[in-house]
Amino acid sequence: MDNDVQVLILGCGVAGATTALGLADSGVSVCVVTRAELPEESNTLYAQGGIIYRGSDDSAQLLGQDLQRAGDGINNPEAIRILATEGPRAVRELLVERLGIPFDRGPDGDLALIREAAHSSTRIAHAADHTGRAIEIGLLRALQEHPRVRLLCEHTAIDLLTPAHHSQDPHQAYAPLSCCGAYLLDHRAGAVRTLLAQQTVLATGGLGQVFLRTTNPEGARGDGLAMANRAGARVMHCEYVQFHPTAFFRGGKARFLVSEAVRGAGARLINERGEAFMERYSPDWKDLAPRDEVARGIHREMIHHGLSFVHLDLHERMAADEIRERFPTIHAKSLEYGVDITQEPIPVVPAAHYFCGGVWTDMQGRTSIDRLYAVGECACNGLHGANRLGSASILEGVVWGRRVARDIRESGWRDLRPLAIRDWEPVSGEEADPALLLQDRNSIRHTMWNYVSVVRTRPRLQRALRQLRQLETEIEGFYRRTALTDSLIGLRNMIRSAVLVTSAALANRQSRGCHYIE
Repeated sequence: MDNDVQVLILGCGVAGATTALGLADSGVSVCVVTRAELPEESNTLYAQGGIIYRGSDDSAQLLGQDLQRAGDGINNPEAIRILATEGPRAVRELLVERLGIPFDRGPDGDLALIREAAHSSTRIAHAADHTGRAIEIGLLRALQEHPRVRLLCEHTAIDLLTPAHHSQDPHQAYAPLSCCGAYLLDHRAGAVRTLLAQQTVLATGGLGQVFLRTTNPEGARGDGLAMANRAGARVMHCEYVQFHPTAFFRGGKARFLVSEAVRGAGARLINERGEAFMERYSPDWKDLAPRDEVARGIHREMIHHGLSFVHLDLHERMAADEIRERFPTIHAKSLEYGVDITQEPIPVVPAAHYFCGGVWTDMQGRTSIDRLYAVGECACNGLHGANRLGSASILEGVVWGRRVARDIRESGWRDLRPLAIRDWEPVSGEEADPALLLQDRNSIRHTMWNYVSVVRTRPRLQRALRQLRQLETEIEGFYRRTALTDSLIGLRNMIRSAVLVTSAALANRQSRGCHYIE
């Protein structure tokens, strides 16, 4: 593989894949990198509910109001305007017309739209309860067939390549920060590659894996956030981690997400006595309240009654055949754990779900580092404010994936200056002790869950930050003397991301959205 590419994209969920396809379609050569063995493995793959479109009684203004309400009023108005005005067109042009995503349709052939929690209009397009999978597979099929796209699997980004940090010329330290690629760990070869690129795009997803309970897949470790922070990029809103109120709970673990579309279809949250309880915590919205309110309601109900979980009652509200047709994925996965949701309520708990903060970007996806873009869940342009409105994340990836691709195309191409970059030797060092890796990962996850989760207090946050900073010192020493592996790189990124989230939570004394100080 040639070391020099025009655009390097780290991550291939909806945001990275949309960016890559937009560039490739306009003639730009792109290398898309993922640490996973299969390129589709991403947060997008597991997204169930749907994607915001536009209903018959809907408008950009109405969607903007819903986004603003969910974000507790601190959203970036320009980001809201862009999503609300460009979103429906992006869905139609890219997902429906270009890719032919098999969204559910009504008898008239139009997209079948549903309503979700905290939405004031019926505006959610969906493909049963596996919308993310349908979109991700469609995008990847187009990328794999494209002659200008190279998919690089089983390569983990180690760090961004910046002249200020990595050049052997000491005078580069005085230049403005810029990015010219990344160091990648080739899993199979056990070697580090230096990949130079004229533009680099971070699309690495979220950080749910720093918490004990999460709906996110294994790779959601905060890789992009941590790498950008180490390179000197501005980050913001890191305290705003959204906890999805309903993750399927079995065997002491959150197993998978139960879409809020289930509550949108009429399911109600009940305690062990069968009592619906959300009207006590959100009288106006009840079970259709924004996610942070529902998560806190469940949390308080669990504490008040000494529960390990609560139930989501769907089978009393919907016929069995309709459940199997409407929610086939949730039904099948629940059966794997011995729960038939057509006959019994669903055991659920809150779990870390969506990161509302991230690497600061402008409205074109540019970061504070020249030639470095960020898009999707690892980026923060202020769209979500203090909390995300449901089904906004996939649309965000589509809208800003297109915007990043357009900005890169229109910025023209500047030749890279020759840089004296150090050549890295094949991976060497002592072998990583798996017991130490496991213990450190568990320490991070338990600390974050116990002290920095749904409900926070200043004493808990202070203790968490002390413990995490001490652990980060240990992990950095371990990292520098140990042979690189994907797990070790991930551990380093997890602890950096955990420190950023906790520091931001401690600095923000005001409860807003999903950052709740008791």
